[in-house]
Amino acid sequence: MAARPAFHLAIPVDDLGRARAFYGGVLGLAEGRSAGAWVDWDFHGHQVVTHVVPGARAEAGRNPVDGHEVPVPHFGLVLDVEGFHVLAGRLREAGTEFVIEPYQRFAGEPGEQWTMFLHDPAGNALEFKAFRDESQLFAR
Repeated sequence: MAARPAFHLAIPVDDLGRARAFYGGVLGLAEGRSAGAWVDWDFHGHQVVTHVVPGARAEAGRNPVDGHEVPVPHFGLVLDVEGFHVLAGRLREAGTEFVIEPYQRFAGEPGEQWTMFLHDPAGNALEFKAFRDESQLFAR
């Protein structure tokens, strides 16, 4: 696929130490600029910023997709299939509790993909997915 512009996303966390352990340690993201209340992360060429916002974080809701209840809102990455399985193994080794375990969705249909959902330590929902054929990203 053609090169895409990078996105910027700022998300709330309640503890920068736990955010660093998860985003830097478990996900293996490089840390960029930071201050006492925020940290920039290199999210595979995109900028995700964790900002300290005290208090609980709640999902807005869930939507049914392929027999699973998908947390909303969520964000994540489209990886290649090998990278998806490497990350799934890394998350399992870290003792991650999945909202939706890694599995293959829409098998044999347009948009066939691997997907998994989890929460970061602050409760932000993430989805990582991989397409056998990334040109199917927007297939109907």
